[in-house]
Amino acid sequence: MSFLLALFPIALILVLMVGLRWGAARAGAAGYLVALLIAAYYFGAGIDLLAYAHAKALLLSLDVLLIIWAAFLLYRIADEAGAIRTIGQALPHLTNDIGMQALIIGWVFASFLQGVGGFGVPVAVIAPLLVGLGFAPLAAVVIPSIGHGWAVTFGSLGSSFQALIAATGLPANVLGLPAAVILGIAGLITGWMVAHAAQSWIAVKRLFWPVVVIGVVMGIILLLVVVSGLWNIASFVASIGGLLVCYPLAKRFRGEDKDNGKLDLARLLIALSGYILLVVLILGVQLVPGIKSFLNQVVVQVQFPEVSTAFGFTTPAGTGRNISIFGHSGMVLLYACILSYLVYRRAGLYQPGSMRRILAGTVQRVLASSVSIVSMLTMAVVMEHAGMTDALARGLADHVGPFFPFISPWIGALGAFMTGSTTNSNVVFGALQMRTSELLGFSVAIILAAQTAGASVASVMAPAKVVVGASTAGMAGREGDVMRKLIGYIVIMVLSISILAMIGVWLV
Repeated sequence: MSFLLALFPIALILVLMVGLRWGAARAGAAGYLVALLIAAYYFGAGIDLLAYAHAKALLLSLDVLLIIWAAFLLYRIADEAGAIRTIGQALPHLTNDIGMQALIIGWVFASFLQGVGGFGVPVAVIAPLLVGLGFAPLAAVVIPSIGHGWAVTFGSLGSSFQALIAATGLPANVLGLPAAVILGIAGLITGWMVAHAAQSWIAVKRLFWPVVVIGVVMGIILLLVVVSGLWNIASFVASIGGLLVCYPLAKRFRGEDKDNGKLDLARLLIALSGYILLVVLILGVQLVPGIKSFLNQVVVQVQFPEVSTAFGFTTPAGTGRNISIFGHSGMVLLYACILSYLVYRRAGLYQPGSMRRILAGTVQRVLASSVSIVSMLTMAVVMEHAGMTDALARGLADHVGPFFPFISPWIGALGAFMTGSTTNSNVVFGALQMRTSELLGFSVAIILAAQTAGASVASVMAPAKVVVGASTAGMAGREGDVMRKLIGYIVIMVLSISILAMIGVWLV
C-alpha cells in the first residue's frame, strides 16, 4: 500500500498529461496537492516537516529558475537582433551536399541552439531553414528533433543538470563525468541517425567517417568541459567545436555547385559576439580566483533542523541549497545578457520596442515551465521528506533488482516524454533513482547519468515540442506523422543508453 500511494502523485501527473492533455503546470500542481495530502495523512508528515520541505524546495527552485530565465533571455536578445537567423543562413555556404547539410545544421547547429536556448528552440528555428534548403517538411522536423537530444542535459546553459543537482543534493563533480561519457556516446549515435533521416543508409555509409570525426570531437570537448567544472556551457562549447570541425569536412563533401550568395563575415561575427561574451564571462568567473571570490561574497544559506514523520522516517539536519546572490550561474548569464544587448544595440540591430518584445517573449515562454518546475520540485521534496521516495525505491528494488540499471533510462525517458522536459523528469525521478540505486548497491552517479541521458533523448518526442516544430515547417495537423517517424530513433537511443548503463555498473 505504501508503494502504491507513494506512486500515485507521479502516476496522476502522467495520466493528466497524456490522457487528459493537461499542461505540465496544471498537472504538476495537481500532483503536488495529492502528494501533500498523502504525505500528511498516510505517511505522518507533520506541519513542521512540511514547512521545512517547502522552504527547502523554494531555494532549490530559485537555484534552477535563475538559469532558465537568464538562458532564454539571452536567446531572445540574440534572436531579436537577428543573430540566430544570421548564423543559420551562414551555414549553407559550407556545403550543398544534402547529408552534410543535415549534419551541420540539423545536428551540430541544433545542438548549439540547445546549448544556448532550449525550450523547443532548435526545431522551431531549424525546421523552416531546412525546408528552404529543399528538405521535405517531415524530414525538416525529424532531423533537428533527433539532432539536439543528446545536448539537452548540458544545454539551456545547464538548467537540466542543475535540476538534477538540486533534486539529489549531489555535487556536479560526482554527477558530471558519467553523464558526459554516456551523452557523448549518444551524440555520436545521433549523428548517424541524422544522416539516416536525411538520406537513409546511403548517407550513413557515405558520411560514416565525418560523423565519427564530428561526434568524437564534440564528445571529447563535452567531457573535458564538464570535468573542468564548466558544465553550464558544455553543450554550447562542444557544438562550437563541432562547427569548427565541420568546415574542413564540408569542403570535401561540397555536393553540387550552387550560388548561395555572398557570406557577410562582419555580420556573422557581430551575430556571434553575444555568445563570445558569454564564454569570456563564464571562463573569467570560473577560472579567475579574484573575480569568483568577489562575486561570491554574498550567499544565501539556510540551516534546516532534523525532522521526522510520525512513523520515524528521519531527514537529517543540514543546509539548503546555497545561492550566491552575485556569483550564481544565472546572474553571470544576466551579465552576459546586458553586455550582449548593448553590443547588438550599438551595432544597430534593434528596431523600436525591442526591449519590450524581448522581455514579453521571455516571460511568455518561461512562465508555464517555471510554474511546473516549482510545483514538481516541491512535490519531490515533500515526497522525499515524508519517506514516500524511500517507499517507492524499496518497491522498485524488490521487483526490479539487478535489471534496474537497464530500466533507469526508460524511467527518465518516460518522465521527459510525459512532462515535456528533461528538467522536470530529473526533478520528479532524480531522488527516486538515487535512493533505489543506493538500496541495490549500484553506482549512484551512473544511474543518475542514465536517468538524465534517457530523459534528454526522449524529451524531443514530447507532444508539446513536436507541435512547435511541426507548426514552423508547415506540418500543423500532421504531428502524428512526426511522432511515428521519431519513435524508432528514440527507442534505439534509449536502448543504447540502457546498455551503456549496464556496462557502466558492471565496470564500477
